[in-house]
Amino acid sequence: MIKSEHDILELVEQDPWMMEVLKTAHKLHLPDWWICAGFVRTKVWDTLHGYSNKTDLPDIDVVYFDASNTDELYEKYIESRLKEEAPSEPWSVKNQARMHNKNGEAPYTSSIDAISRFPETAASIALKLNEKNELILTAPWGIEDLLSLQIKPTPPFKEKEALSSIYEKRVLEKQWDTKWSMVKVHSI
Repeated sequence: MIKSEHDILELVEQDPWMMEVLKTAHKLHLPDWWICAGFVRTKVWDTLHGYSNKTDLPDIDVVYFDASNTDELYEKYIESRLKEEAPSEPWSVKNQARMHNKNGEAPYTSSIDAISRFPETAASIALKLNEKNELILTAPWGIEDLLSLQIKPTPPFKEKEALSSIYEKRVLEKQWDTKWSMVKVHSI
């Protein structure tokens, strides 16, 4: 049973594929980097549902924070480097120093600040290897919704009307409750 951050970390550490993905991203030494959202959520929900095969990911979200270079082309270059290392993986790289524009918000101060601005609390979770190659986790809104299989909007998406429509659209498109039957989706 998964009940704590420690349990999530152990679950990931026991998954050779996930650890290889994290090691591949770690090699690039990106500033303030994390692998987030579905990468973590899918592993937890597959485990809680007792799935023996992992649910396919549309992408592996690698985020980093570098205010000195917000050129989107550089993100594509990083993606190409990751594809050279692990060509079968669906890498997606985004510099969070520019992503505030997408939601019409003030500039983010770090990757964790940006992760806290993701639409769903269960996706506002990320992993990385630190300088000592230790696995660490961040969850700005906690892990309770993730572990209780709840899709809820993060506070920024509840508070701003323009963002709430993005949340509702994602809920319809992603259909998490059809992939994981125990998931409960909350409206705003």
